[in-house]
Amino acid sequence: MTGETAQPPPAGAGQRWLVLVLATLGFAVNFWAWALLSPLGPLFQDELRLSSLQQALLLAVPVIVGSLGRIPVGALTDRFGGRVMFPLVSAATIVPVLFVGLFGHGSLAALLCGGFFLGIGGTAFAVGVPVVNAWFPPRQRGLALGVFGVGMGGTAISALTTVPLVKAVDLTAPFLITAAVLAAYAVLAAVLLRDAPGRPRITTSVLRRLTGALRLPITWQASALYALAFGGYVAFSVYLPTYLRTAYTLSQADAANRMAGFVVLAVLARPLGGWLSDRLHPTRVLGGTLAVVVVAAAVQAFTPDLVPVGTIAFLTMATALGAASGAVFALVALVTPIEQVGAVTGVVGAAGGLGGFLPPLLMGAFYGSLQDYGPGLALLAVSAGVATLFTTFFSHRATATA
Repeated sequence: MTGETAQPPPAGAGQRWLVLVLATLGFAVNFWAWALLSPLGPLFQDELRLSSLQQALLLAVPVIVGSLGRIPVGALTDRFGGRVMFPLVSAATIVPVLFVGLFGHGSLAALLCGGFFLGIGGTAFAVGVPVVNAWFPPRQRGLALGVFGVGMGGTAISALTTVPLVKAVDLTAPFLITAAVLAAYAVLAAVLLRDAPGRPRITTSVLRRLTGALRLPITWQASALYALAFGGYVAFSVYLPTYLRTAYTLSQADAANRMAGFVVLAVLARPLGGWLSDRLHPTRVLGGTLAVVVVAAAVQAFTPDLVPVGTIAFLTMATALGAASGAVFALVALVTPIEQVGAVTGVVGAAGGLGGFLPPLLMGAFYGSLQDYGPGLALLAVSAGVATLFTTFFSHRATATA
């Protein structure tokens, strides 16, 4: 894993941190919209009489669209900058939010259509990373990108507010509120967000930039790691309410609240992973955190009592997956040329989202055929074990060549 990143031009610390706050806010708001269907999964399952696999598909569709969409959006951000792309993505996400809330919740087909376009919100990640990366010097990028990663806590906002709003008002309430917040952010970003001074002006085509990104070894290495780390987080943030309700017979509200706790802990751990990566090598952080995932997933594969063992296992996984996600992009920032960060981020972010697409389907399929979620968690433990060996190997190589 080799490469050098350009030093960003000098900029006032106040402007730099304002951009970071705005980017993080945009990430959170769009992820809030992206995750609206997850807390309502059990409700739709009951009202529309969905099978476990149908419900898993409904929850996974926004994930895969938001993931694949990051590839072109990241490349477009390299060309047009975050000042254009953040308002554009936020405004575009309003349309599916209103469609699902007002018209699209009466059938599985309509929900799948709305969920498909809700995926636009998930592409905001590929806008924010190159924006933040360009504003901060290399020695601060791990922490800055970790702080930006806190925006994935938008899924916690969705988990904590969606079901209570439906119960207190009606099904349209959370969608109308989210649409209003997206509109307010789009205006705010258009007015206040700025791209870094001296940002490289990219004129080559999107296809050419993506081809160049795919030639970099870091793109493939980071994609594999992010598919596991962030993909694991996404999978649990989407499927955990269903898992807890089915495996432990929790109420819908209780399951959603516990999922929110998982998300919050993962979100808080992400800056920690970036901060540690600034001081250690990112692959060392990845090796340690993924080893923790191996142990916690192996324990939960036996479906232990939820209190205390199951709760400890899930919260431990949340912390480790969050820190590992932060470390992956510290690694990307460390070795990727600055003019290619958007394209590389798009590909790596897509891999992370796709890593979250498959597990819910597998969990639904395992439970549908075996009435047991254990094999899915055992598969996570094995995958994390392989990744631990991979990152340990690269950590030794990085130390030897430093």
